[in-house]
Amino acid sequence: MRIAAIGDAHLGRAYYPATTPEGVNQREVDFERSFEAAVALALESRPDAVVWLGDVFDHPRPTYRSFRVAQRALSTIRAHGVPVVVISGNHDTPRLPGTGSPYSALADMFPEFHFAHRLAYERFELPGLVVHAVPQMLTVEATLDALARADAERSLTASNLLLTHPRITQVEPRYNDINEIEVDAGLLRSDFVLLGHYHFHTRVSDGIWYAGSTDTFSFADDPDKDKGIVVLDTDTGACSHVPLAGLRPLVTLPSVAAVGLSPGEVRQLVLDRVSSVPEGAVGRLYIDGVEPEAYRLLDMEEVRAAGAAALHLKLEPSFVDAASLDQLPDLASVPAQWERYVERQDLTGFDRARVSRLGLDYIAQAVEVS
Repeated sequence: MRIAAIGDAHLGRAYYPATTPEGVNQREVDFERSFEAAVALALESRPDAVVWLGDVFDHPRPTYRSFRVAQRALSTIRAHGVPVVVISGNHDTPRLPGTGSPYSALADMFPEFHFAHRLAYERFELPGLVVHAVPQMLTVEATLDALARADAERSLTASNLLLTHPRITQVEPRYNDINEIEVDAGLLRSDFVLLGHYHFHTRVSDGIWYAGSTDTFSFADDPDKDKGIVVLDTDTGACSHVPLAGLRPLVTLPSVAAVGLSPGEVRQLVLDRVSSVPEGAVGRLYIDGVEPEAYRLLDMEEVRAAGAAALHLKLEPSFVDAASLDQLPDLASVPAQWERYVERQDLTGFDRARVSRLGLDYIAQAVEVS
């Protein structure tokens, strides 16, 4: 069988102030379009089944707009006569079960499809394949119990596919997320395992893969890594990542090394850098070691005009005199401060580069949502 898998779409997520002419957040629209493109790409692979691996929605109470996007996608798949299996993720599972789930409404509308969203293990039989669905749970203990049940109920005559949405301990985390359930890969016992939650397509081990997300939501998602879908062939065991084209780029411009430069020199370098931002991109520019006065003298209107091609442009200054930070936007300078702090620490026995990278990823996520 050919299984097309779609990971985290986070419908309803919004970033940055840019809006469409209709007044909708532009990044929210971007994520809707990438999800719709992922569904089309999945159907182009002529799959025997399509699976959604959780966090289709960014919230357990999505807007009507987000709900309609998912509804239209399921209608499109139904028109192609392809079975669907859906699990919930850490973002779109209610913390209070009694509040209801968007997947309950979708299950009522599409009774021929299979939904696992009730905080319980579900077993679905397709021709030649048994799907073991472990949706997001409220506790690690409940997740482990569900995984043990999935193991116990494996078929001896058909291939077994496990779908679940945890953070695997063997995969380096990029940032902390809400309501994460962390498990060891050794507990994922099935012929094949497809995972949601991690936003990069990753082979965890033999037969176990993260599908990755359908878009790059922030710089913490590593914009250099392709986003798309995966297609699993249960006959050969091959799992291939199929990237999506045309996604909005997130670009880190070449940094400005401002130590010792005059305000005029800083200004010119900043204008040169931001004027190179690709059309429609989300861009950021680090200005390292800038004098506070030189940064204050930057004409932000001039900077924005030079970087007008960007959907959104953000400057990330680090200042020479840390004592001056109380007079300036301190959050923007945190990444460079962190790197300087790590350089001064005795990290014998630790991977210094990994410590620095993890810190920058956590900081980047905080900056994006601030």
